[in-house]
Order: sequence, then structure tokens, then C-alpha cells
Amino acid sequence: MSDSFTELADRHRKSSGVTYQYGTAGFRMKADKLDPVMFTVGIVAALRSKKLDGRIIGVMVTASHNPEEDNGVKLVDPRGEMLEQSWEGYATTLANASSPEDLNARIEEMVSALHIDVTKPANVIYARDTRPSGPELVASLVDGLKAAPGAPTSYTDEGLLTTPILHYLVRCKNTQGTAEEYGVPTPEGYYEKLSAAFIKLIKSVGGVSSEILVDCANGVGFFATENFAKHLDGYIKLIPINTSVDKLGVLNKGCGADFVKTQQKVPPSMAPHLRPNQRACSLDGDADRLMYYYLDNDGLFRMLDGDKIAALVAGFLGDLVQAAGIPKERMNVGVVQTAYANGASTNYLTQRVPVQCVPTGVKHLHHAAEHYSIGVYFEANGHGTVLFSSNALKTLNSYEANTAAQRTAVNTLLALTDLINQTVGDALSDMLLVEVVLAHKGYRGAEWDSLYTDLPNRLVKVSVKDRNAFKTVDAERRLVEPQGLQARLDDLMKMYSSGRAFVRPSGTEDVVRVYAEAAHKAEADELAFKVAGMVYDQAGGDPMTRPHEFL
Repeated sequence: MSDSFTELADRHRKSSGVTYQYGTAGFRMKADKLDPVMFTVGIVAALRSKKLDGRIIGVMVTASHNPEEDNGVKLVDPRGEMLEQSWEGYATTLANASSPEDLNARIEEMVSALHIDVTKPANVIYARDTRPSGPELVASLVDGLKAAPGAPTSYTDEGLLTTPILHYLVRCKNTQGTAEEYGVPTPEGYYEKLSAAFIKLIKSVGGVSSEILVDCANGVGFFATENFAKHLDGYIKLIPINTSVDKLGVLNKGCGADFVKTQQKVPPSMAPHLRPNQRACSLDGDADRLMYYYLDNDGLFRMLDGDKIAALVAGFLGDLVQAAGIPKERMNVGVVQTAYANGASTNYLTQRVPVQCVPTGVKHLHHAAEHYSIGVYFEANGHGTVLFSSNALKTLNSYEANTAAQRTAVNTLLALTDLINQTVGDALSDMLLVEVVLAHKGYRGAEWDSLYTDLPNRLVKVSVKDRNAFKTVDAERRLVEPQGLQARLDDLMKMYSSGRAFVRPSGTEDVVRVYAEAAHKAEADELAFKVAGMVYDQAGGDPMTRPHEFL
């Protein structure tokens, strides 16, 4: 153990009594607790690159839709996907080292267990969102990159970027010069690739120009929205709202995708700008989630969430494959959802395409979607994308169409492979995809909304002492611990028309999440608050501080 390692590790020593865990979105917590984590993540990123023969690993510093005082960090694997799940435990182990000596021992164990040749080169790129805590945390990350054992790590600061652009850059840099080359490995390359595809797709239906309000959540998505507005001038008018990226305390506050989904209403800052039947969408703090909405003729708020996006997109893709004359045995379209998907959306989709339910978390959805020729995955919260398998791409590029209509359908599918950011959910790529589908189908928000009617639903968070006391199976739809609670939930759900509810521990904070839906809003609310009350009491919650709305 060198003196320089000891000095760096001592500078970023973990406080006693704090436990870290790499969750569904990496590490995420109050920013003032993240310093030691950033240091060890730098070491993990370097070791991951060495293990993969020097391929580039990405590190994104963001807490996405969380409040501004939070921050987080996650690792991006070479194809732009989430960190391989088996490495999450190593990231957790290093983060919880109690001293420089303990950390060094854990690193040596990791290197030995994974047979990492530390003499190999390491290459890492990193970026951050607009949170004020970002620069200081990036400095801690760099110290970790410097402290990694063996050959020095080469690293590049990509500056302020949306999370999806960093994922795109990682994949582009790792595939450059290969048969799988994904694009020009610069932010400008990203804008040009997606914009060219959008223009091609819009021109194919007469170059219809549309207008959309874009709630940028006062985050880094504003920069991306501005860039797209310039590239797409004349083809779509993007009107950015909530663009105060330099103002403290406003990131995701009273705006953004999470506000729209949880509050189920127009952000107050958007209301003065939104006209009846005009489309609007909200991004989140790092622009990887997207929520659409509009006001109907009576001025009532209508939300078009990730489930509605999945229904719109999957139907369009299925129609294109059929129009191209490609047999389902050669190219199938499938949808992946989580337990949070509205029951009405699942019913709608299962009548048209295969649907699979997986546990919450992008990594689960992404991997399941890879099993289809064209895999569509969207969480209800608006995070999702579409994946085209390598076989699907080969089929499209070599397919011999028999008619002009078939050739048009194949060309449309090929253009969509460039428009869609296939590395991760991308709010702006998804927004352009939605606008293309609406243009091709001649839909406004109302026609899209009418595909199916959502069952009324309610989300409730319950603070508990130990979220790990709640264990689930069946894609998080059923509880196995605490014992007996699921049986009580089953009895309760039978009392409500179309009643469905589930309970799962959060992957990012010390709460248990409750979801409930039923045929009527009053029933959905009542079911949610009754379940929340059960959870609170089961977890040993203090009766004196029991939330009054819990039944």
C-alpha cells in the first residue's frame, strides 16, 4: 500500500455508522454523504476497465429526479448499458471500507477474485448534471481514479451532460471503427444523428411541423433541448420552460417528470403556457425520464405516461413489421413492464404483443427487452427505450421488399434505429420518437390517450426503520416477508372492483412504496392508504406519528 494511496484514501474516509449500497440507480443519497463513495467508485471504474482490457467505462454523477440536495453516481458498461450486476456487490463492498488499510485489503480481494490484471490500461469518461454539489464530488471521483492500483488510469471529463448522452458516448467510443459502430462519439454527433433521423421520418409524411412545450425541470436537459431546437428548426418547434439551470434550489422543484407522475397535474410553471389540446412534456433532472400531457377541450389535465408511450410505440412498430411483410418468426415485437404498469395498459398490450413483467430497475427491463427482435421497455414513470437486436438489424438491412409499401416500412424501421437511443432511456430521444409516431398516425394527444383508459391509481411512500425487512417475489408483485402480510393484502384487494396493490422496498431510499389501483379513484385512494397503514403498523411505526391519511 503506497503512501499516495493512503493519503488519498484517508482524505475520503467513510464516517462510522454509515452504510452504503449500490441500488437500482447506483449510489444515491444526500450529497454531503457521498464523498467517500465517489472515491471508491473511481477505483471500481478503473478496475472494471482493466478487467475488460481497457475498454472505456462511464461514470455519471446525478440523482436524476431527486431533490437538488441529493446526488448520486452510477457506472456505465462499454455498450452503454448499466454496470454488470455481479459488480454491484464489489462497488458496495469497497464503499463500506472503514479505513485505508481495510479498503486496500478489499481491493486486493476483489482483484484476486476477479483475476484482474492491474498492469493493463484503464480508460474512464465521466459527466455530471447541474447540481451544485457536482464539481466537488467529481474531484473525489478523480482522486479514486488516481488511487486505482497498477497502470495509471486515463480519464476524460465530459462536463455537463444528460445521462443518456453519456451512455451514448460510452457506446460510441467503444464501438468506433468496428462493424457495430454506433455513431460519432461527441455530443454534437448525438444531436446530428438523432436530428437527421427525425427529419427523414417527418419528411416521409410530408414534413408536418408540430409544436411542443418542454419542461426542462431546471436541469441539464435544457441544454439538450436547446441543441435539438436548433438542429430541428422548421420541422418541430421546441419551446423550453423551466430553464433556470444556474439558480439554486429549483432543480426538479414543482416541475419535471416525477412531479407530473406523482402529483398527476400540470406543473404550476407550465400552466400559463399550455393551451387546450397542445402537447407538453416534462423531463427530469438528468433527462432520462419523459412524461407527456395535455389539456382536453374542457381544460382537464390528461397524463400520457410511460405506459401510454409503450402502447403507442409498440403498436406502431408492430404495424411496421407487418407492413414490411416480415414474418413474426423472423422479427417479433415484445414489451417489458414492471409491477407499476397500469393494469389497463397491460390488458391493452397483451392483446397485441407479448408482454413480460420484471422487477423495478432499468437493468431488469433492459436485459429482458434484449430477448425480443424489437424490445420495447418503459416504466410507468416515463423511463424507457426500444432495443433492436443484432439479428433484427441484419434482417432489416438485407431484407428484399416485394412492394414499394414494404420498402417504405423497412426504411422507416431503419430510420427509427438511428432516432432511438438504444443504450438507455432518453427523454429527448423518446420525445422525438413519440412525435414521429403521432405524425405518421395523424394523432393528437386525445387520439393517443383514447388507446385505453387508465385504471385510477395511487402511489404512497411509507417511511420505515428497515426497508430490507420487506422481501418480494414474482417481479415484486408479492411479499414473502414480513410473513402473513401478503395474505392480508390479498383479502383486502378482493373488496375492490379491479383492485390491485403491491408493496416493495425502495431501491434508493429508506421507504417502502405502495401502489394501488381500482375501478374508481376513491377506491384506489382508499385501498392505497389502507395498505400503507398495514405496512406502517407491521414495520413498528410509532402510533403517535402515524400519518393521518393512513387508514
